[in-house]
Amino acid sequence: MTRVGLYPGTFDPIHNGHTDIIGRAVKLVDKLVLGVAIDTGKTPMFHLDERVAMVEDAVQPFRASTEIVVQPYEGLTTHFASEIGAGIMVRGLRAMADFEFEFAITAMNQQLDRNIETVFLMADPRHLAIASRLVKEIAVLGGDVSKFVSPGVKDRLMARVAKI
Repeated sequence: MTRVGLYPGTFDPIHNGHTDIIGRAVKLVDKLVLGVAIDTGKTPMFHLDERVAMVEDAVQPFRASTEIVVQPYEGLTTHFASEIGAGIMVRGLRAMADFEFEFAITAMNQQLDRNIETVFLMADPRHLAIASRLVKEIAVLGGDVSKFVSPGVKDRLMARVAKI
């Protein structure tokens, strides 16, 4: 039986905290799907196709050890997990605020689909403060984001900021 995991997110943009979680998640599953959310509740800086491309680039180093699929999705994450056959949902935790939010989401997800287990991976201490929102803000304000994202993401981010 293949253990399929889902790591969902908007990945706007994907950062080193995300890739750290991906690197650890591939050790737990036979196949990892990165669900790039078409999130109508947020206004992403990057279009869906750009976010998918950045995630595709970021997961290249992990493809040798585990099957990885990058796939956009819309709607309930539990529905998407069921559609792709995922029994595990991977989530990263940085701080207590994340825990409270993720706890509530997990409780609701269990009510929606009891066949999906959520696995929380604690952020590496080097990545505790990284959040896509903060990375974008630093870039917009002229700061150096190279400690937080890959060179490819930095280039895309700086190009986007230059157009603002």
